[in-house]
Amino acid sequence: MIKAVFIDRDGTLIKNRPFNIDPSLVELDDCAVDALKLMQQNDFLIIVIANQGGIAKGNFTAKQVDAVNARIASMLAENEVYIDAFYYSPFHPDGIIAEFAKNSDDRKPSAGMLLKAASSFGIDLSHSWVIGDLLDDMEAGHRAGCTTILYNNENETDWRVDRFRQPDYIVNDLYKAACAVCEISEPSIVNYEFSLDPL
Repeated sequence: MIKAVFIDRDGTLIKNRPFNIDPSLVELDDCAVDALKLMQQNDFLIIVIANQGGIAKGNFTAKQVDAVNARIASMLAENEVYIDAFYYSPFHPDGIIAEFAKNSDDRKPSAGMLLKAASSFGIDLSHSWVIGDLLDDMEAGHRAGCTTILYNNENETDWRVDRFRQPDYIVNDLYKAACAVCEISEPSIVNYEFSLDPL
């Protein structure tokens, strides 16, 4: 059985800098190295999934996204943590670049990126997880059949909730997320009955 953790990039794996294309400004989340190392040691593939609608909007190019991803991979590799794959969606319905100016099943909250990764790597999605800072990540995860963890770092502003957008777990740092994934007891990990009220 091949299992994976699908982790959001901006605001989850790295500090959120909107539309950043400068690799020198990339900062890993404070717990990223320890969290990913724990999950990697427990035989999870680590796959980064990200919406990059700024490509459709003309804010940056795919080549610039690739440069930032390469910097993330390098920073993690220096700590013996290895990303198995990066997936990103260049689409946005409000885009100005014609080929990307549309919605797509690859764009979260749809599950296209997860399904493509599962097909490429032979991943069992029912034993895989999604970690992200937005409810769109939760929806993508649930639509793919994964268990979801909301990293509640106050980045979410759209609290529309339905059965797809309800997180299975809510944590306030990535290491606690990794403990939940790896079934390690951590007293401050909470399995929530989610409500419409912001956390």
